[in-house]
Amino acid sequence: MMMVLGMFVFSLPTLAYQELQRQTQWKFASNSRVGRRDALQYTGKGDDAVTLSGWIAPELTGSAFSLDALRLMADTGKSWFLIQGTGRIYGSYVIESIDEGRTVLDGDGDAKRIDFTIKLKRTDDSLLSSLGLGDISDLRNMVDIDGLTNSIADKARDVVGSAINGVKGALGGGS
Repeated sequence: MMMVLGMFVFSLPTLAYQELQRQTQWKFASNSRVGRRDALQYTGKGDDAVTLSGWIAPELTGSAFSLDALRLMADTGKSWFLIQGTGRIYGSYVIESIDEGRTVLDGDGDAKRIDFTIKLKRTDDSLLSSLGLGDISDLRNMVDIDGLTNSIADKARDVVGSAINGVKGALGGGS
């Protein structure tokens, strides 16, 4: 397995891409200044795009039906998690376009070689938030010693308080 997009597995029997390109952008607002370069202010994350390209030879490896399966996924308009075979999670992506070129045609018009390019665009803001872990500041707070000890102390107080109230209730005692 090379990569997974949603439930589609890129591999030799399906589509084995030969090239992966990734372009990540960041946005800046520009403010003109007299006699100097423009001042730039960071305004946020821009596009994050992945392009997978390669070719298949259906008689040897790969399947033309794999491109049809990806088109059906794209038709839904949904965003899919992109995960590399090594376990690296890229994030959530939509299929923006699929380019297909068929060459070396036989007498029936069937292609012996199919070149493809699949363009994906990222839709989630943060990998941590898409995994339900919040953003980077939440992660910092989780590893902050004071925050961690306070959180443990609060939970311990809650558990002990519940236990005491449970015992009082079982014994029929009030407050």
